[in-house]
Amino acid sequence: MLYQAYQVQADAFAPFRVLAQASKEFLNHPWLAFRDHPALRHAAAAFELVSRAGISARRPEFGIVSTTVAGREVAVEEVPALKTPFCTLLHFQKASAVEQPRILLVAPLSGHFATLLRGTVETLLPDHDVYITDWLNARNVSLRHGRFDLDDHIDLMMGFMRALAPKLNVIAVCQPAVPVLAATALLAQAGDPAQPQTLTLMGGPIDTRVAPTQVSQFAEAHSLQWLERNVIGVVPMRYAGAFRRVYPGFLQLAGFLSMNLDRHVNAHVELFKHLVEGNVESADTTKKFYDEYASVMDLPADFYLQTIDRVFHRQALAKGEFVSRDVTVDPGAISRTSVFTIEGENDDICAVGQTTAVHGLLTGLDAGKQRNHVQPGVGHYGVFNGRGWRTGIYPKLRAFIRESA
Repeated sequence: MLYQAYQVQADAFAPFRVLAQASKEFLNHPWLAFRDHPALRHAAAAFELVSRAGISARRPEFGIVSTTVAGREVAVEEVPALKTPFCTLLHFQKASAVEQPRILLVAPLSGHFATLLRGTVETLLPDHDVYITDWLNARNVSLRHGRFDLDDHIDLMMGFMRALAPKLNVIAVCQPAVPVLAATALLAQAGDPAQPQTLTLMGGPIDTRVAPTQVSQFAEAHSLQWLERNVIGVVPMRYAGAFRRVYPGFLQLAGFLSMNLDRHVNAHVELFKHLVEGNVESADTTKKFYDEYASVMDLPADFYLQTIDRVFHRQALAKGEFVSRDVTVDPGAISRTSVFTIEGENDDICAVGQTTAVHGLLTGLDAGKQRNHVQPGVGHYGVFNGRGWRTGIYPKLRAFIRESA
């Protein structure tokens, strides 16, 4: 009844959000003679915050229509390269024939849509041919498409690598570090020519025993049985994925918010001040961030529970005990793929050391093909977005890909 209770609450609050939005628009209307009066500005700001309360389960748009290649503006079109029930391989196709290194950017399947990596894509596009895993909201996937678990994720990654080979460069951001590493290792174990030429793991939980965080501690402190009872819900009948068991996006978002509640509260206090003062630029920056942050998706329950079990409870990959489709995954088989690990100094989700732990598993890879970078002063999201990513991390990643080619 968890999901149903949330849906009832969301439906009950919806009219108040609509009323608050209408009130805000009225108080900000140009013809209102006293709209600049302090009392009205405070009221309009309060109504806007009320209208923005809540979450969205709709995927935002990437909105990337052009990029700059060699000093020239080039149009960009989003083209689905491959479609599966749970994920679309989306190609940011340029209206240009220039040959560039091909990138498979694997977005996290952890509650947010792939559009969370919009800034990552924008930075990569001028120099690379970019594809991204555009995950679908599990509540919109019909039960006729079956289950989706961690092994399915690994299979899907191998399929995408084969589709984009050869000379493919793979970047996994956060959660997919484990399944992408497993997929790469399985290709190597099979001698598959689709092995990527580079693999970059950014802030991923390869070994959560290293520098535990609130995320890993919460997962380790709760049994799978407890999680099944308390955080797994059933999609209501109104959605295409009715009766599918999911880990709801609203719970994932609540968990992230609770980790830094003071920071999020202060951000909204500042937003209120900016709205009252008419500081449009600062207000729009905050609103844009939270529009994206509050757009969440449901995860297939099997995938979520298996990830908790293998990654956080048993640290199976780090211990050499990770089995997929009856095959033990051996990262030591990787010998052709250069590996780059990137971490943020202040990452409170995947702390420093959790990702670099992979280097101890790459026993078959020459040290010259391994690289690591810790970006000073950035948290988890700063690893793939913002100034630290653009000016500190990206130049090193771009050089790594070109040198490895």
